[in-house]
Amino acid sequence: MGFSTVKLPLRQSLSISMPAYLLPSLLILATVGLNTLAQALLKLGSGKNLLNFYLFGGILIYGLSTGLYILVLSKLNLSLAYPVVIGLTVLFTTITGSLLLGEKVLPVQWIGIGLMLSGISAIAFGKPT
Repeated sequence: MGFSTVKLPLRQSLSISMPAYLLPSLLILATVGLNTLAQALLKLGSGKNLLNFYLFGGILIYGLSTGLYILVLSKLNLSLAYPVVIGLTVLFTTITGSLLLGEKVLPVQWIGIGLMLSGISAIAFGKPT
């Protein structure tokens, strides 16, 4: 069971080798993290005047997240990237809403997220990139 490596040139005389799946995985995690932060900021800014820090920050960070998602799409198939990014965003946004915003998440909702994650796992690990 081998894996291919990607060489990232730092300088002409220095390069780093990493497993080929590592860069897309890091891009996905960064995309999900930024998207989750943006969603929380948009929620905090909703219901206030249109020009507030939370809305401005949420829109800006959501734009950064979209830029990273485009990089993800350049590395992975859409049929893999989309469900993984959206599924993980649902998970982390729900956790953020619960822990940081004090939203109540019912047990049946957690079961639904668990079922969704099991399906996304089948997609992520069952589909070649």
